[in-house]
Amino acid sequence: MNIGVALALLGAVLAALFAGIGSAIGVGLAGEAAAGVVTEEPSSFSKVLLLQLLPGTQGIYGLLIGFVTLTQIGVMGGSSDISIIKGALYLAACLPMAFVGYKSAISQGKASVASIGLVAKRPDQFGKAMIFPAMVETYAILALLISILAIFGIGGMAV
Repeated sequence: MNIGVALALLGAVLAALFAGIGSAIGVGLAGEAAAGVVTEEPSSFSKVLLLQLLPGTQGIYGLLIGFVTLTQIGVMGGSSDISIIKGALYLAACLPMAFVGYKSAISQGKASVASIGLVAKRPDQFGKAMIFPAMVETYAILALLISILAIFGIGGMAV
């Protein structure tokens, strides 16, 4: 394996790893709050479960970036011989999803906790409660888009 492939692999791993860790933390935080609410009001299970699941999307996005990168560099089929420069570019392309995925998942988990508290006190406000953590999702989607565009852009370069 050459250094370029190793750098690109590092990027794929970091995107999946950091976004996954952030999602695990966010979903865990929201799960603790959801369990407390369901203890008092079992009928609210489906509403708080949906709020708990929201921070898990960043882990999915990170996994997607990992798969796309592995496919682009030939690890999942094809030739996996890329230059050090191209490998470094793939690494850089994966970093937005890695770092924004990590931070936004934790922040979304905290917003979900607050929204779960809102649903506990005002079940009729579920629609509004969904908006708060969904706003955080916007930044994860932006990071996903920039990483995808960068990865596919690198794939067409002759470096």
